Amino acid sequence: MTDAILAPEASLSSVRSHTAKALKRMTAAAFAALAFTLAGCATSGGGNTTATNEVRPPVAPPTSIHTQIPDTPTGTDTKVQVAILLPFSHSQKDTRTLAASLLNAAQLALFDANNPNIELIPIDTKGTPGDAAAAANSALAQGAEIILGPVFAEQVTAVAPLARLRNVPVIAFSTDTSVAGNGVYLLSFAPEEEVRRIVSYAASQGLTNIAALFPASPYGNRVSLAFNAATVANGVSVAATAIYPQRPEEMNPAVESIAGTNFQAVLLPEGGQLLRALGPILPFNNIDPRTVRFLGTGLWDEAATAKEPALVGGWFAAPEPTSRQTFADRYRTVYDSRAPRVASLGYDAMALATVLAREPAGSRYTLTSITDPNGFLGVDGIFRFKADGTLERGLAVVEVTNGGFTVVSPAPRTFEPSAF
Repeated sequence: MTDAILAPEASLSSVRSHTAKALKRMTAAAFAALAFTLAGCATSGGGNTTATNEVRPPVAPPTSIHTQIPDTPTGTDTKVQVAILLPFSHSQKDTRTLAASLLNAAQLALFDANNPNIELIPIDTKGTPGDAAAAANSALAQGAEIILGPVFAEQVTAVAPLARLRNVPVIAFSTDTSVAGNGVYLLSFAPEEEVRRIVSYAASQGLTNIAALFPASPYGNRVSLAFNAATVANGVSVAATAIYPQRPEEMNPAVESIAGTNFQAVLLPEGGQLLRALGPILPFNNIDPRTVRFLGTGLWDEAATAKEPALVGGWFAAPEPTSRQTFADRYRTVYDSRAPRVASLGYDAMALATVLAREPAGSRYTLTSITDPNGFLGVDGIFRFKADGTLERGLAVVEVTNGGFTVVSPAPRTFEPSAF
Protein backbone atom coordinates (compact mmCIF):
# COMPACT_ATOMS: atom_id res chain seq x y z
CA MET A 1 0.00 0.00 0.00
CA THR A 2 1.31 3.40 -0.92
CA ASP A 3 2.24 5.60 2.02
CA ALA A 4 -0.43 8.25 2.59
CA ILE A 5 2.15 10.76 3.79
CA LEU A 6 3.10 13.22 1.11
CA ALA A 7 6.24 12.30 -0.81
CA PRO A 8 8.57 15.07 -2.04
CA GLU A 9 7.19 14.96 -5.56
CA ALA A 10 3.55 14.48 -4.58
CA SER A 11 0.95 17.03 -5.68
CA LEU A 12 -2.20 18.25 -3.98
CA SER A 13 -4.31 16.35 -6.48
CA SER A 14 -2.52 13.12 -5.56
CA VAL A 15 -3.22 13.77 -1.87
CA ARG A 16 -6.92 14.26 -2.66
CA SER A 17 -7.08 11.06 -4.68
CA HIS A 18 -5.13 8.98 -2.20
CA THR A 19 -7.16 10.20 0.78
CA ALA A 20 -10.47 9.32 -0.87
CA LYS A 21 -9.18 5.85 -1.77
CA ALA A 22 -7.87 5.27 1.75
CA LEU A 23 -11.22 6.21 3.25
CA LYS A 24 -13.04 3.83 0.94
CA ARG A 25 -10.91 0.97 2.28
CA MET A 26 -12.26 1.56 5.79
CA THR A 27 -15.46 -0.38 6.42
CA ALA A 28 -18.52 1.15 8.04
CA ALA A 29 -18.27 -1.34 10.90
CA ALA A 30 -14.72 -0.29 11.68
CA PHE A 31 -15.71 3.37 11.68
CA ALA A 32 -18.65 2.65 13.96
CA ALA A 33 -16.34 0.94 16.43
CA LEU A 34 -13.75 3.71 16.43
CA ALA A 35 -15.80 6.82 15.76
CA PHE A 36 -14.93 9.99 17.61
CA THR A 37 -17.25 12.84 18.49
CA LEU A 38 -16.83 16.52 19.01
CA ALA A 39 -19.32 17.76 21.57
CA GLY A 40 -19.97 20.68 23.90
CA CYS A 41 -18.80 20.14 27.46
CA ALA A 42 -20.43 21.46 30.60
CA THR A 43 -19.05 24.52 32.32
CA SER A 44 -20.04 27.08 34.85
CA GLY A 45 -19.72 29.81 32.23
CA GLY A 46 -18.51 32.22 34.90
CA GLY A 47 -20.46 34.45 37.26
CA ASN A 48 -23.54 32.89 38.82
CA THR A 49 -24.26 30.64 35.86
CA THR A 50 -24.39 26.97 36.76
CA ALA A 51 -23.12 24.05 34.73
CA THR A 52 -25.48 23.11 31.94
CA ASN A 53 -24.34 19.49 31.65
CA GLU A 54 -25.57 19.64 28.07
CA VAL A 55 -23.61 18.30 25.15
CA ARG A 56 -23.95 18.77 21.44
CA PRO A 57 -25.32 15.72 19.60
CA PRO A 58 -22.48 13.40 18.59
CA VAL A 59 -21.30 13.08 15.02
CA ALA A 60 -22.82 9.82 13.79
CA PRO A 61 -20.51 7.20 12.24
CA PRO A 62 -21.00 6.99 8.49
CA THR A 63 -22.31 4.06 6.50
CA SER A 64 -20.77 5.14 3.22
CA ILE A 65 -18.76 7.95 1.73
CA HIS A 66 -20.98 10.87 0.87
CA THR A 67 -18.33 13.54 0.33
CA GLN A 68 -15.12 13.72 -1.61
CA ILE A 69 -12.90 16.68 -2.28
CA PRO A 70 -13.87 18.13 -5.68
CA ASP A 71 -11.13 19.22 -8.04
CA THR A 72 -12.80 22.59 -8.42
CA PRO A 73 -15.11 23.29 -5.49
CA THR A 74 -17.91 25.74 -6.17
CA GLY A 75 -20.07 27.48 -3.60
CA THR A 76 -23.84 27.02 -3.58
CA ASP A 77 -26.63 28.12 -1.31
CA THR A 78 -26.85 24.67 0.28
CA LYS A 79 -23.20 23.70 0.59
CA VAL A 80 -21.08 24.69 3.57
CA GLN A 81 -17.61 25.43 2.23
CA VAL A 82 -14.73 24.74 4.64
CA ALA A 83 -11.25 25.66 3.40
CA ILE A 84 -8.06 24.15 4.80
CA LEU A 85 -4.85 26.03 3.96
CA LEU A 86 -1.71 23.92 4.30
CA PRO A 87 1.86 23.96 2.88
CA PHE A 88 1.52 20.94 0.57
CA SER A 89 4.41 21.96 -1.71
CA HIS A 90 6.71 23.50 0.91
CA SER A 91 10.43 23.17 0.23
CA GLN A 92 10.99 21.07 3.37
CA LYS A 93 9.90 17.45 3.34
CA ASP A 94 8.92 17.42 7.03
CA THR A 95 6.56 20.33 6.43
CA ARG A 96 4.98 18.61 3.43
CA THR A 97 4.53 15.50 5.58
CA LEU A 98 2.87 17.60 8.27
CA ALA A 99 0.51 19.17 5.73
CA ALA A 100 -0.51 15.80 4.33
CA SER A 101 -1.18 14.36 7.80
CA LEU A 102 -3.38 17.30 8.79
CA LEU A 103 -5.41 16.87 5.61
CA ASN A 104 -5.67 13.13 6.17
CA ALA A 105 -7.02 13.69 9.67
CA ALA A 106 -9.43 16.38 8.48
CA GLN A 107 -10.77 13.91 5.93
CA LEU A 108 -11.44 11.38 8.69
CA ALA A 109 -13.50 13.99 10.52
CA LEU A 110 -15.34 14.86 7.32
CA PHE A 111 -16.11 11.19 6.77
CA ASP A 112 -17.43 10.85 10.33
CA ALA A 113 -19.67 13.88 9.91
CA ASN A 114 -21.58 12.07 7.17
CA ASN A 115 -22.93 15.39 5.96
CA PRO A 116 -23.13 15.67 2.16
CA ASN A 117 -23.66 19.43 2.46
CA ILE A 118 -20.12 20.06 3.67
CA GLU A 119 -17.29 20.46 1.19
CA LEU A 120 -13.65 20.59 2.22
CA ILE A 121 -11.46 22.79 0.03
CA PRO A 122 -7.70 22.13 0.46
CA ILE A 123 -5.48 24.91 -0.88
CA ASP A 124 -1.69 25.01 -0.96
CA THR A 125 -0.01 27.82 1.01
CA LYS A 126 3.41 26.79 -0.34
CA GLY A 127 6.14 28.55 1.62
CA THR A 128 5.62 32.29 1.86
CA PRO A 129 3.13 34.77 3.34
CA GLY A 130 2.31 35.90 -0.21
CA ASP A 131 1.42 32.36 -1.18
CA ALA A 132 -0.77 32.06 1.91
CA ALA A 133 -2.56 35.29 1.05
CA ALA A 134 -3.22 33.99 -2.45
CA ALA A 135 -4.57 30.75 -0.96
CA ALA A 136 -6.89 32.73 1.32
CA ASN A 137 -8.20 34.81 -1.58
CA SER A 138 -8.90 31.60 -3.49
CA ALA A 139 -10.73 30.11 -0.51
CA LEU A 140 -12.85 33.22 -0.06
CA ALA A 141 -13.65 33.38 -3.77
CA GLN A 142 -14.94 29.80 -3.54
CA GLY A 143 -17.29 30.74 -0.74
CA ALA A 144 -15.42 29.44 2.30
CA GLU A 145 -17.33 30.22 5.50
CA ILE A 146 -14.45 29.18 7.74
CA ILE A 147 -10.71 28.69 7.15
CA LEU A 148 -8.68 25.95 8.85
CA GLY A 149 -4.96 26.74 8.93
CA PRO A 150 -2.43 27.99 8.06
CA VAL A 151 0.33 26.39 10.14
CA PHE A 152 2.96 29.13 10.38
CA ALA A 153 2.53 32.43 12.20
CA GLU A 154 3.73 34.61 9.33
CA GLN A 155 1.21 32.96 7.01
CA VAL A 156 -1.56 33.40 9.56
CA THR A 157 -0.69 37.10 9.68
CA ALA A 158 -1.05 37.30 5.90
CA VAL A 159 -4.37 35.44 5.83
CA ALA A 160 -6.09 37.09 8.81
CA PRO A 161 -6.93 40.55 7.37
CA LEU A 162 -8.30 39.04 4.15
CA ALA A 163 -10.58 36.69 6.08
CA ARG A 164 -11.58 39.47 8.44
CA LEU A 165 -12.87 41.60 5.56
CA ARG A 166 -15.34 38.80 4.76
CA ASN A 167 -16.10 38.08 8.42
CA VAL A 168 -14.68 34.57 7.98
CA PRO A 169 -13.01 33.08 11.09
CA VAL A 170 -9.60 31.40 10.92
CA ILE A 171 -8.80 28.31 13.00
CA ALA A 172 -5.02 28.28 12.70
CA PHE A 173 -2.54 25.62 13.81
CA SER A 174 0.18 28.03 14.94
CA THR A 175 1.36 28.13 18.56
CA ASP A 176 2.39 31.80 18.32
CA THR A 177 -0.12 33.64 20.50
CA SER A 178 0.88 36.99 19.00
CA VAL A 179 -1.22 36.18 15.89
CA ALA A 180 -4.34 35.22 17.85
CA GLY A 181 -7.44 37.34 18.21
CA ASN A 182 -9.72 39.46 16.04
CA GLY A 183 -11.11 36.47 14.19
CA VAL A 184 -8.08 34.18 14.50
CA TYR A 185 -8.29 31.21 16.88
CA LEU A 186 -5.31 28.98 17.60
CA LEU A 187 -5.93 25.23 17.75
CA SER A 188 -2.55 23.93 18.85
CA PHE A 189 -0.63 22.65 21.85
CA ALA A 190 0.36 25.67 23.92
CA PRO A 191 3.26 25.08 26.34
CA GLU A 192 1.78 27.58 28.79
CA GLU A 193 -1.21 25.30 29.41
CA GLU A 194 1.05 22.30 29.96
CA VAL A 195 3.33 24.14 32.38
CA ARG A 196 0.39 25.43 34.42
CA ARG A 197 -1.04 21.93 34.69
CA ILE A 198 2.15 20.15 35.70
CA VAL A 199 3.23 22.78 38.23
CA SER A 200 -0.25 22.87 39.75
CA TYR A 201 -0.34 19.10 40.09
CA ALA A 202 3.18 18.93 41.53
CA ALA A 203 2.22 21.53 44.14
CA SER A 204 -0.91 19.56 45.03
CA GLN A 205 1.34 16.57 45.74
CA GLY A 206 3.54 18.54 48.12
CA LEU A 207 6.32 19.41 45.67
CA THR A 208 6.67 23.09 46.43
CA ASN A 209 10.38 23.60 45.80
CA ILE A 210 11.10 23.14 42.11
CA ALA A 211 14.10 23.78 39.84
CA ALA A 212 14.01 24.09 36.05
CA LEU A 213 16.26 23.67 33.03
CA PHE A 214 15.23 25.61 29.93
CA PRO A 215 16.43 25.12 26.34
CA ALA A 216 18.01 28.13 24.69
CA SER A 217 15.19 28.61 22.20
CA PRO A 218 11.97 30.61 21.70
CA TYR A 219 10.11 27.63 23.15
CA GLY A 220 12.36 27.71 26.19
CA ASN A 221 11.67 31.43 26.64
CA ARG A 222 7.91 30.82 26.59
CA VAL A 223 8.16 27.95 29.04
CA SER A 224 10.33 30.02 31.36
CA LEU A 225 7.74 32.79 31.53
CA ALA A 226 4.95 30.26 32.05
CA PHE A 227 6.95 28.52 34.79
CA ASN A 228 7.49 31.76 36.68
CA ALA A 229 3.77 32.58 36.50
CA ALA A 230 2.72 29.06 37.51
CA THR A 231 5.03 28.91 40.52
CA VAL A 232 3.68 32.22 41.82
CA ALA A 233 0.07 31.11 41.26
CA ASN A 234 0.63 27.84 43.14
CA GLY A 235 2.85 29.04 45.99
CA VAL A 236 5.88 27.16 44.68
CA SER A 237 9.45 28.25 45.42
CA VAL A 238 11.88 28.32 42.50
CA ALA A 239 15.01 26.57 43.77
CA ALA A 240 17.22 27.17 40.73
CA THR A 241 17.06 27.63 36.99
CA ALA A 242 19.54 27.30 34.14
CA ILE A 243 19.54 27.54 30.36
CA TYR A 244 21.28 24.94 28.23
CA PRO A 245 22.29 24.88 24.54
CA GLN A 246 20.31 22.40 22.46
CA ARG A 247 23.36 20.29 21.76
CA PRO A 248 23.86 17.15 23.86
CA GLU A 249 27.59 17.69 24.26
CA GLU A 250 27.00 21.15 25.78
CA MET A 251 24.18 20.39 28.25
CA ASN A 252 26.27 19.33 31.23
CA PRO A 253 27.34 22.78 32.54
CA ALA A 254 23.73 23.89 32.98
CA VAL A 255 22.90 20.71 34.89
CA GLU A 256 26.01 21.10 37.03
CA SER A 257 24.97 24.65 37.94
CA ILE A 258 21.78 23.46 39.67
CA ALA A 259 23.13 20.19 41.03
CA GLY A 260 24.18 21.60 44.39
CA THR A 261 20.75 23.01 45.14
CA ASN A 262 18.10 21.27 47.19
CA PHE A 263 14.81 20.79 45.34
CA GLN A 264 11.99 18.28 45.22
CA ALA A 265 11.37 18.37 41.47
CA VAL A 266 12.93 19.69 38.29
CA LEU A 267 11.15 20.81 35.13
CA LEU A 268 12.65 19.50 31.87
CA PRO A 269 10.68 21.08 28.98
CA GLU A 270 12.40 19.15 26.23
CA GLY A 271 11.50 16.35 23.85
CA GLY A 272 12.80 13.79 21.40
CA GLN A 273 16.48 12.92 21.25
CA LEU A 274 17.45 16.01 23.21
CA LEU A 275 15.26 14.93 26.14
CA ARG A 276 16.73 11.45 26.03
CA ALA A 277 20.21 13.02 26.03
CA LEU A 278 19.38 15.40 28.89
CA GLY A 279 17.72 12.84 31.16
CA PRO A 280 20.82 10.72 31.98
CA ILE A 281 22.95 13.83 32.63
CA LEU A 282 20.94 14.61 35.78
CA PRO A 283 21.71 11.32 37.63
CA PHE A 284 25.31 11.69 36.47
CA ASN A 285 25.33 14.97 38.43
CA ASN A 286 23.71 13.36 41.49
CA ILE A 287 20.19 14.56 40.72
CA ASP A 288 18.59 11.23 41.49
CA PRO A 289 15.16 10.53 39.88
CA ARG A 290 14.41 8.23 42.82
CA THR A 291 14.34 11.24 45.16
CA VAL A 292 13.73 14.15 42.75
CA ARG A 293 10.63 14.11 40.55
CA PHE A 294 11.35 14.94 36.91
CA LEU A 295 8.59 17.05 35.33
CA GLY A 296 7.87 17.61 31.65
CA THR A 297 5.62 19.22 29.07
CA GLY A 298 3.73 17.70 26.16
CA LEU A 299 7.04 17.26 24.35
CA TRP A 300 7.46 14.13 26.47
CA ASP A 301 4.37 12.66 24.82
CA GLU A 302 6.06 10.09 22.59
CA ALA A 303 6.71 6.40 23.07
CA ALA A 304 10.50 6.79 23.05
CA THR A 305 10.37 8.80 26.30
CA ALA A 306 9.51 5.63 28.23
CA LYS A 307 12.66 3.95 26.91
CA GLU A 308 14.96 6.28 28.86
CA PRO A 309 15.46 4.82 32.39
CA ALA A 310 16.25 8.21 33.96
CA LEU A 311 12.79 9.48 32.99
CA VAL A 312 10.84 6.59 34.52
CA GLY A 313 8.72 8.00 37.34
CA GLY A 314 8.61 11.43 35.75
CA TRP A 315 5.35 13.34 35.27
CA PHE A 316 4.24 15.41 32.30
CA ALA A 317 1.07 17.20 31.23
CA ALA A 318 -0.63 16.13 28.01
CA PRO A 319 -3.94 14.91 26.60
CA GLU A 320 -4.89 11.50 27.96
CA PRO A 321 -3.07 8.75 26.03
CA THR A 322 -6.07 6.45 25.51
CA SER A 323 -8.07 8.71 23.21
CA ARG A 324 -4.93 9.78 21.40
CA GLN A 325 -3.87 6.16 20.87
CA THR A 326 -7.28 5.23 19.52
CA PHE A 327 -6.98 8.02 16.98
CA ALA A 328 -3.42 6.99 16.08
CA ASP A 329 -4.47 3.35 15.60
CA ARG A 330 -7.36 4.39 13.42
CA TYR A 331 -5.18 6.68 11.32
CA ARG A 332 -2.73 3.84 10.76
CA THR A 333 -5.55 1.49 9.77
CA VAL A 334 -6.85 3.91 7.15
CA TYR A 335 -3.59 5.30 5.78
CA ASP A 336 -1.09 2.55 6.62
CA SER A 337 1.23 5.16 8.13
CA ARG A 338 1.94 6.68 11.51
CA ALA A 339 0.11 9.87 12.44
CA PRO A 340 2.43 12.69 13.52
CA ARG A 341 1.58 13.98 16.98
CA VAL A 342 -0.13 17.11 15.66
CA ALA A 343 -2.30 15.27 13.12
CA SER A 344 -5.13 15.17 15.65
CA LEU A 345 -5.41 18.94 15.31
CA GLY A 346 -6.60 18.46 11.75
CA TYR A 347 -9.31 16.10 12.94
CA ASP A 348 -10.51 18.37 15.75
CA ALA A 349 -10.52 21.47 13.54
CA MET A 350 -12.63 19.79 10.88
CA ALA A 351 -14.91 18.17 13.46
CA LEU A 352 -15.47 21.58 15.02
CA ALA A 353 -16.36 22.99 11.61
CA THR A 354 -18.84 20.17 10.95
CA VAL A 355 -20.53 20.49 14.35
CA LEU A 356 -21.01 24.25 13.98
CA ALA A 357 -22.21 23.73 10.39
CA ARG A 358 -25.46 22.39 11.84
CA GLU A 359 -26.41 25.95 12.70
CA PRO A 360 -28.23 28.15 10.16
CA ALA A 361 -26.24 30.16 7.65
CA GLY A 362 -25.02 33.38 9.24
CA SER A 363 -24.86 31.94 12.74
CA ARG A 364 -22.56 28.98 12.19
CA TYR A 365 -19.13 30.45 12.66
CA THR A 366 -19.67 33.42 14.91
CA LEU A 367 -17.66 34.66 17.87
CA THR A 368 -20.42 33.37 20.15
CA SER A 369 -20.48 29.87 18.69
CA ILE A 370 -16.71 29.43 18.43
CA THR A 371 -16.06 30.75 21.94
CA ASP A 372 -18.87 28.75 23.55
CA PRO A 373 -17.79 28.60 27.22
CA ASN A 374 -19.02 25.00 27.40
CA GLY A 375 -16.17 24.09 25.08
CA PHE A 376 -15.82 21.07 22.83
CA LEU A 377 -14.66 17.49 23.17
CA GLY A 378 -12.11 16.35 20.61
CA VAL A 379 -9.44 13.73 20.10
CA ASP A 380 -7.20 15.45 22.64
CA GLY A 381 -9.87 16.04 25.26
CA ILE A 382 -11.91 19.12 26.09
CA PHE A 383 -10.92 22.49 24.71
CA ARG A 384 -12.41 25.93 24.32
CA PHE A 385 -11.39 29.14 22.64
CA LYS A 386 -11.07 32.34 24.60
CA ALA A 387 -12.24 35.66 23.21
CA ASP A 388 -8.60 36.60 22.53
CA GLY A 389 -8.23 33.60 20.19
CA THR A 390 -6.06 31.49 22.47
CA LEU A 391 -6.97 27.99 23.57
CA GLU A 392 -7.70 26.40 26.92
CA ARG A 393 -7.37 22.62 27.21
CA GLY A 394 -8.21 20.05 29.83
CA LEU A 395 -4.99 18.07 30.30
CA ALA A 396 -4.06 14.94 32.19
CA VAL A 397 -0.90 14.34 34.19
CA VAL A 398 0.88 11.23 32.96
CA GLU A 399 3.62 9.22 34.65
CA VAL A 400 6.40 7.53 32.70
CA THR A 401 6.62 3.84 33.52
CA ASN A 402 8.90 1.08 32.31
CA GLY A 403 7.98 0.96 28.64
CA GLY A 404 4.82 3.05 28.81
CA PHE A 405 2.65 5.72 30.43
CA THR A 406 0.11 5.76 33.25
CA VAL A 407 -2.38 8.55 33.96
CA VAL A 408 -1.95 9.74 37.56
CA SER A 409 -4.36 12.67 37.32
CA PRO A 410 -7.14 12.37 34.72
CA ALA A 411 -7.99 15.21 32.41
CA PRO A 412 -11.12 17.12 33.44
CA ARG A 413 -14.33 16.26 31.62
CA THR A 414 -15.83 19.71 32.06
CA PHE A 415 -14.73 23.33 32.31
CA GLU A 416 -16.65 23.68 35.55
CA PRO A 417 -14.19 25.31 38.02
CA SER A 418 -14.26 22.38 40.44
CA ALA A 419 -12.89 20.16 37.67
CA PHE A 420 -9.59 22.05 37.54
